[in-house]
Amino acid sequence: MRHKKFFAGIVSAAMIFFASPALAYEDDGEVITEVPTEIYMWVQSTPRGNYWFNHQAAGYKIREDGTLDLNTLMVPTVCIYDNVQIEDVIQKRRWKKLSLAGYDRLAGRADYLKFDLVNETVQVVERVDLDDTWAALDKDTSCEPIELKMLPIKDVRYNFYRTILEWARDHNELIIGRSRGRLSDEDGDLPLNEVPINKIFIPPKPDNF
Repeated sequence: MRHKKFFAGIVSAAMIFFASPALAYEDDGEVITEVPTEIYMWVQSTPRGNYWFNHQAAGYKIREDGTLDLNTLMVPTVCIYDNVQIEDVIQKRRWKKLSLAGYDRLAGRADYLKFDLVNETVQVVERVDLDDTWAALDKDTSCEPIELKMLPIKDVRYNFYRTILEWARDHNELIIGRSRGRLSDEDGDLPLNEVPINKIFIPPKPDNF
C-alpha cells in the first residue's frame, strides 16, 4: 500500500516570532550583546566578530502556489563586530566615499543566506549593516552565489555554513512543521534519502572547532 514516506504527522504551520539582540556600549566603547538563544544559535567567535543564525526563522522558500521549495533554504544570520572590525568597515566606506551617516553606532551586520541544495551554492541575497538599536544603516544586494565546496577550510564561512546545514538536516521536520507553506504531493512522497537537505554534501568539521 502506498504511504507517505516523508514527515508524516508533521504539525501544521506556526507563526515565527522575531527578536533582536539587545545591544549596549560599555564605558570603553566595547559592544555588549544579549542575544536571545531561543531565537538565535551561536556558531562561532573569531577575533573580529561573533556569528549567529536565526534558527526560528530558518526555512524553505515558498513557491507562488504555497508549496515549499525543498531545494532552497533561506536563513537569516547576524554577526556582531568588535571595535577593530567596526573601524575597518567605517574606513572602507570612507575610502569608497560612501555615506557614514549613523556609522558611529555600527554594531554588526545581518546576512540573509540562500542555500541552493541542488547546485550546492550559497548566496548572501542581502547584507544589512546594523546599528546598536538593530536598525538598518545600509544594505548590499550585489553578492553572487559561491560554491560551498570551493570554500577553503580556513575561511570563517566554512564552519559557519556547514554548521547551519548540519542543523537544518537534523531539524528538517521542525523546519517544515512550523512553515507557513505546505509540502507538495510529490515532495510528501519523497523517501528520506531523496530529500535535498539529506543529499547535499556537508564538509567535515574543522579540527580547531
